[in-house]
Amino acid sequence: MNQVLLVEDEEVIRSALRRLLERNGYTVGEAGSVKEACDNHDIDSFDVIISDLRLPGLPGTELIKRTPTPVLIMTSYASLRSAIDSMKVGAVDYISKPFEHEEILSTLQRIIASDQKARNLLRRQPRPGEEPVTGMVGSCPAMQELFRRIRKVAQTNSSVLIQGESGTGKELVARALHESSSRRNHNLISVNCAAIPENLIESELFGHEKGSFTGATSTRTGLIEAAHNGTLFLDEIGELPLEAQARLLRVLQEHEIRKVGSVQSQKVDVRLVAATHRDLKQFVREGRFREDLFYRINVMPLHIPPLRERGNDILELAERILTNSCKRLAHEPMLFSADAIQAITTYPWPGNVRELENAIERAVILSEADEVAIDLLGLDIELVRFDAKNNVTAEPPVRKQNEAVPIDDDPAEDLSLQDYFQRFVLEHQEQMNETELAKKLGISRKCLWERRQRFDIPRRKKGT
Repeated sequence: MNQVLLVEDEEVIRSALRRLLERNGYTVGEAGSVKEACDNHDIDSFDVIISDLRLPGLPGTELIKRTPTPVLIMTSYASLRSAIDSMKVGAVDYISKPFEHEEILSTLQRIIASDQKARNLLRRQPRPGEEPVTGMVGSCPAMQELFRRIRKVAQTNSSVLIQGESGTGKELVARALHESSSRRNHNLISVNCAAIPENLIESELFGHEKGSFTGATSTRTGLIEAAHNGTLFLDEIGELPLEAQARLLRVLQEHEIRKVGSVQSQKVDVRLVAATHRDLKQFVREGRFREDLFYRINVMPLHIPPLRERGNDILELAERILTNSCKRLAHEPMLFSADAIQAITTYPWPGNVRELENAIERAVILSEADEVAIDLLGLDIELVRFDAKNNVTAEPPVRKQNEAVPIDDDPAEDLSLQDYFQRFVLEHQEQMNETELAKKLGISRKCLWERRQRFDIPRRKKGT
């Protein structure tokens, strides 16, 4: 049975969460502060710690420093920036209050089901020899596995096929392979196969002799020959014509090239790195790509995950890009607003890292302040899930205006946190102002107003 430690100073929330987790098969320990958690429990023995960010005495992030156990931080939308900072120092994830039962249960299941070794990679500093690949940023398990493979295959001469969506950084991976290899002191020649006209591709790759075709006024060295002793990077190799594919296959098999119009071959020593966003296996089935060439280049496949699947890497990348953009554009250092952070971390980024770079550079150019506002990013607002961590996506049950949530003999037993919010506001709005209500609930005044509108709980006028 999985063990969870709840560290929360609000007894009502802690009690509701404890009952929810126990009903779903968890063994639960409780504490009201970091000190109480450390004094009363062996915090290393739990599978997950769920801790509020703001606690009496030390903040919840202090637990991250004291145990290797994954720490799930609870926070409010108003302190989203703090939640992001907590992940930087090792929190496995964060969740905003108030939240739905299914949300916290699914988050717990995902954390516990994740490979322990992968989670440790996110919490520890890399050991010597495990530093992130030069020029690339990424802490998620998929990127750590990519870095491991790059370091390993770079020491060989094997052909590599890099696969990933457009804008994920395939050329960066090719450059990292070259820079980490014994060929780093020789040329890295990059060729975009989709950018060269079909009637010129063979001449560009293999070179040509003077007079071999109309317009060939001199002998020309091909790009493959220029990469001798170095690395040849063929981007979008799926766009290579079949005839050029046959000639490239000969280069890989015989390690020699023959210029267009020449009768003599010459030896070349080239390490091939290819990349594509196409499904080459499907191309092979359709006869658009040679099967023998596919297996020649697919010795070591490397997959780059799309940005939307890289979790906390998105914000880490965004901040790195923002810093670099400010320096390059001679702008004062900037920060992201809370809304911009929410947009960046929930937007699907169909253009991946390239789209992220363009959005941030545009925002830096247009900004007249020291903060990047959401409107400057130029994102499709319909694709942004605002307040996705703590908003309810489904419509709440319809209740009559000012109708209180039914209260049973044990209110914390089956009370969802959504219902808890409604009942708390209805019971306390006469004694507390909006600022006090928001603070007690751990949300901002803006979020309180939004939830009033969504749950149809109007403000109680004085004297009524």
